[in-house]
Order: sequence, then C-alpha cells, then structure tokens
Amino acid sequence: MPSFINPQEIVKLLPLTNEMTIADFGCGSGYFSLALAKALKPSGRVIALDIWKPALETLEFRAKLEGLFNIIETKWANLEIPKGSGLPNNSCDLVFMSNILFQVKDKKVIIEEAKRVLKPGGYLVVIEWVPEKLPNREALFPISKEDMLSLLEQQGFSLQRELPLGITHYGFLLKLPEN
Repeated sequence: MPSFINPQEIVKLLPLTNEMTIADFGCGSGYFSLALAKALKPSGRVIALDIWKPALETLEFRAKLEGLFNIIETKWANLEIPKGSGLPNNSCDLVFMSNILFQVKDKKVIIEEAKRVLKPGGYLVVIEWVPEKLPNREALFPISKEDMLSLLEQQGFSLQRELPLGITHYGFLLKLPEN
C-alpha cells in the first residue's frame, strides 16, 4: 500500500448513498470533498468547512470545474469553538474529518461538534497521522490510534471498522447510536 492516501479509494469504503448530507470538517482545498461529492451525485450534498478562506475559494473553483458546484457548499467555520460549524443539530448523515485533530489541543470540542450535527445513527470518519510518522511535530498535537479511539468511544461513537490507510495514517469509521 502506498504511503499517501487516495481519496477515491477511501470513499469506496464508506456507507454512502446519494441522498446523504456530509460535513467535511477542515476540508482544506477539497482533497476529500471532491471525491465525496462525486460519490453523492446527483442529489447528495457536501458541506465543506474550513477556517482558511483561500482554501475554500480554491475548492469552490475546483467544484465548478468538475461540475460539482450544485453538490458542494463551502462554509467558513471555526471548529475549535462550541457550535463553530454553524450547522443545525442532527443535520448530517456523516461527518468527515481528515488530518485536522492533530492540529488542535482540545480535540473534544471538534468531536462534540461532529456529534451535535450528526443525525441519530450517523457516521463519523476520522483520519489522522500516526504520531511517529508526522513530518514535523513542533506546535502540533498528534494522538495515538488507541487514544483517539478511546476519546471517540467516550463521546458515544462505536467503531464500525478501521480503514486501511497504509503506514503514515490511521482511520476509523464510527457510528452514533440510533437514538
């Protein structure tokens, strides 16, 4: 398995239907948002959230180029504060988080926000760096796979499966209870 992550391959591993609403927390310039949107065509919705406006502008441009502007909605958000996504409670079928939690000290705030916006029975995907593989750990807050899973389970998520991501990252597909 290559050491880089292939968004199209990861998306194939997820329980997606084209009616879903997905929030991509910390979407950046759309590395995963575009692959998710393609999987949700024609009627799904990806809400791509990031704090960095230039990344959102890049994603908007890329979505238009790929004919996905009707599926991808970009939204400025500070996910490090309570209710920072600005999304309504129970509004998403899946929250996708890739490579954002290692950048924040208080991971619980972001996980709680994901839980708040998810519908009962909703899914959470978390992809993070293996701490020892992170190229530059200064001013960052990597977390081991075991500690991450423990944190997620404390918030009421149950592990559905681990995602095969190679040697630099780990990932989980988790689910909230139905009620």
